[in-house]
Amino acid sequence: MWPDAGAGHNATMVKEDHRTRVAAERRDRMRRRLFASAIQLVAKQGTATTSIDDVIRTADVSRGTFYKYFDAVDTLFDQLALVVLNEIIETVEPGVIQFEHPAERMATGMRMVVQLVLANRQIAGFLVRMGWPETRGGEVLMDLPRRDLEEGFRRGKFVAMPMELALNIVSMTVLGSVHALLAPRVPAGFVDQAVASALRALGVQHKDAVRIASMPLPAATPVEGGLLELPLAAGSQRKAVARRRPAGG
Repeated sequence: MWPDAGAGHNATMVKEDHRTRVAAERRDRMRRRLFASAIQLVAKQGTATTSIDDVIRTADVSRGTFYKYFDAVDTLFDQLALVVLNEIIETVEPGVIQFEHPAERMATGMRMVVQLVLANRQIAGFLVRMGWPETRGGEVLMDLPRRDLEEGFRRGKFVAMPMELALNIVSMTVLGSVHALLAPRVPAGFVDQAVASALRALGVQHKDAVRIASMPLPAATPVEGGLLELPLAAGSQRKAVARRRPAGG
C-alpha cells in the first residue's frame, strides 16, 4: 500500500500553522510587555524624560528586542496611544449607540470614557501625560462625538457653533474630569456636573442636561486581553479608591 502523501502534507501544514501561531502569540506578548512598561513610565514621568533605556530596563528586555518592534521610543508612544484609544472606542461605542438622542449619546460617551479610563490609574496618567486629545492620535477618539455632534446640529438639538468649538467642549470636559479625579479630593457628582455643563454649553436646556448627565450608564466590558485590563502597580488600586472619595467623606 502506497503512503498517503496527502496526509503527510497536511501534517506538515498543521505543524507550520502551529509554529506561525506560536510565534505570533510570542510577538503579541512582547509587544504588550513593552506597551505596559511605557504606560507605567509615561504615567509617572511623562514622555520627554522616558527613553528607550527606561523602557527596556522596566520591561527587562534587550535593546535589540526593542528594535525588533519599534524604531524609536516616539514610535512606541504613537502606536501605544492608538491602541489605547481604539480599545476605549471599542468598549464605549456599544453603550453609546443604545441611545437615539444625540445629547444622550454625547453624555453617555463622555461619562463612560472617564469611568473606563479611571478604572486604571496608570492608563489615566498615561493619557493625561500624553496631552490627549491634542497630540498622538487623539483625533481617533473624537470621531465618535463628531458623528453625534453633526447629527445634533442637523436635528436642531444643539445650538449652531463651529465643530472645533463643540469638540473642544467635549474633549476638555473629559480630560478635565480625569485630571480632577486624579486629585486627592473631588466633590461628589463631579463628572455628572461637568457633563451637564458641557451639554448646556452645546445648547441643551438646564433641566434636560442635568437629567441626561445622571442617567444610568450601560455596562462596559474592556477588550479581553487588552491594555485597559492591565493590572495596577502595587498599591495603586488602594490609593485610587482613597483619592476618589468625595470631599468631606
